[in-house]
Amino acid sequence: MKILVTGGTGFTGKALVKRLVDEGHEVISLDYQEGVKTNEIRSWGVKVVTGSVTDPAVVEQCMDGVDIVQHLAAAFRELDVPNSYYDEVNVGGTKIVLESAFTHKVKKFIYCSTCGVHGNVENPPGNEDDPIAPGDYYQQTKYDAEPLVNEYCGNGMETVILRPAAIYGPGDPERFQMIFKRVNRGTFPMFGSGKTWYHPLYIDNLVDALLLAMEPGKGVGEVYLIADAEYVSIETLVRKTASALAVPVKIPHYPIGPLIVAGHICEKICKPFKITPSIFPRRVDWFRQNRAFDISKARRELGYDPKIGLDEGLKRTGTWYRKEGYI
Repeated sequence: MKILVTGGTGFTGKALVKRLVDEGHEVISLDYQEGVKTNEIRSWGVKVVTGSVTDPAVVEQCMDGVDIVQHLAAAFRELDVPNSYYDEVNVGGTKIVLESAFTHKVKKFIYCSTCGVHGNVENPPGNEDDPIAPGDYYQQTKYDAEPLVNEYCGNGMETVILRPAAIYGPGDPERFQMIFKRVNRGTFPMFGSGKTWYHPLYIDNLVDALLLAMEPGKGVGEVYLIADAEYVSIETLVRKTASALAVPVKIPHYPIGPLIVAGHICEKICKPFKITPSIFPRRVDWFRQNRAFDISKARRELGYDPKIGLDEGLKRTGTWYRKEGYI
């Protein structure tokens, strides 16, 4: 099939593009900037279009003859932008891609949302019907686009919404790097009890789910939480990371209150200078917000079966971090 992947040079996008190419599909990647990853996926035979999902002309350029759209592009951890930018990209951009896909009679539209739309899970594990409680502009705008997706489904285009948990794996230098770096140093400061639930999602498992969602008639009009088979406490995650790296780790505990204040201050100071803050509210939330989900709906209706477990996923990720010099 001919498949458009928006955000095709991102961590998830690149992994998805590679799998699609390996399976023999014709792939178009749309992303807003050129880079090393762009050249790499071009070498796989992928057509790369540089531009924004907020530009209707650029989106139209990508859509001719497309069978399936995998919409992954999103504003995420952007520096020195107004909050309205998240709405422009995550909501407005999604609407533009939806409209173009509908006009071109695309067979299926898969929207990658986030489990973060549920905020702190009060009674873990949560499911797709749990309260919606986004904690920031990114999560709020990702949820705000979901009704648009459902609207086009109601108009006759097959759509599926996936809400991934905490994605990690080889190829991503950001999401789990902090955990691996601190563990590798031998000490991991734990703020709070360390008993907060955390639900990882290995990149290969997510790609499996994205491919399953492409099958005709499967999951149409539905929302699915996608995560690994198990969730663990954050202290257990740290200890398993130490095992994956084969290093000892000490985990001293500290009160979380001062860290919450520091996160907000650090983010405000760094934003005008376009510096990525070492501490920011979403990172602090890692220590205090429960993220644990019931994936039985995805198992039952999509046939989703996360094959890579946490121990193996952490081992593969740690090996990649060391090879690339991140730890």
